[in-house]
Amino acid sequence: MVAEWQCVGFCHGVLNTDNMSILGLTIDYGPFGFLDRYDPDHVCNASDNTGRYAYSKQPEVCKWNLRKLAEALQPELPLELGEAVLAEEFDAEFQRHYLHKMRRKLGLVRVELEEDGALVSRLLQTMHLTDVVLGCPVVTRDSVSLIGEGADFTNTFYLLSSFLVDPESPGLADPESPGLAEFLARLMEQCASLEELRLAFRPQMDPRQLSMMLVLAQSNPQLFALMGTRAGIARELERVEQQSQLEQLSAAELQSRNQDHWTTWLQEYRARLDKDLEGAGDAAAWQAERVRVMRASNPKYVLRNYIAQNAIEAAERGDFSEASSTIPVVCGRRAGLRLLSLTFLQVRQVLKLLETPYHCEAGATTEPEATEARGATGGQRSYSSKPPLWAAELCVT
Repeated sequence: MVAEWQCVGFCHGVLNTDNMSILGLTIDYGPFGFLDRYDPDHVCNASDNTGRYAYSKQPEVCKWNLRKLAEALQPELPLELGEAVLAEEFDAEFQRHYLHKMRRKLGLVRVELEEDGALVSRLLQTMHLTDVVLGCPVVTRDSVSLIGEGADFTNTFYLLSSFLVDPESPGLADPESPGLAEFLARLMEQCASLEELRLAFRPQMDPRQLSMMLVLAQSNPQLFALMGTRAGIARELERVEQQSQLEQLSAAELQSRNQDHWTTWLQEYRARLDKDLEGAGDAAAWQAERVRVMRASNPKYVLRNYIAQNAIEAAERGDFSEASSTIPVVCGRRAGLRLLSLTFLQVRQVLKLLETPYHCEAGATTEPEATEARGATGGQRSYSSKPPLWAAELCVT
């Protein structure tokens, strides 16, 4: 279950022991969410100040919860036996299922290789690349170069299905070739802009408050430790450092580095696809199967927070609590009827969208139709596009 979550970028907001069932499912998701920009430290619950349920920690949290279940099953199941089973099977089963799903997301349909785990890890590293070198006395071009993509998780995986392989052209074509240049341009559109990165890494604390906390940490470390703010202060210092480095980075430099990072990974990916193609009797059939599997494994649409927010605002404008008494009145008023119709339509459209998130499913909404009504941005955008800038300001708790 949690391996499936990780593969579509889903986060459970309150993954306590009482929210996991022995049936292998979870309840009371609280403020759940899907990743937008890939960040392994993403926390979907704004009240999770310590990041206990961050995206990358969810598998380990599930394992911890199972350990608590083993403790509760004593003495019917000896704790030593329960812990031994958990230690022996959980990580291996998680990695097996995770890697199987990731292979399908990358269209590796014929051959399973030991190196595939490293390929996936380097893809996620390429998608992330927003870490910085902390503790450098001087911010150099080398340290700044580690700031990068922050690529959209859902869209990047979906886009990879359009990376077609020409059996007659081993390796990547000339980077200047129209086909590769066009694909790289589309990948660059899924990377966070400089403005998005600056917004994402903006400091959260007032500088005076941060300064006071640092003074306290030096003058009275015992009291500082009791306050339980050490992790939060460390993250805030990271944001300050990252913000400083981003201020020295131009949009052109960011674009160039992102393109270099992606070109390097695509070379590796193309070499792996060539190995998968080896021995296939019909290259065209292999290509078609690869695309089919990828489209069935990579959702085109997920319930992003901004989509839910726009649907909520639409419902509020429609005032559903008064719908039964106002509908007869507005029936004679075209403007009012149109607003109410759009309200119902937008909420219904979002719900319908979630029934068919995959491109390949029968009845899936096509790209031109899957557009939201005018929301907070005042414009219309595809539900499968990157979230607008204002979405980063949404707080779910």
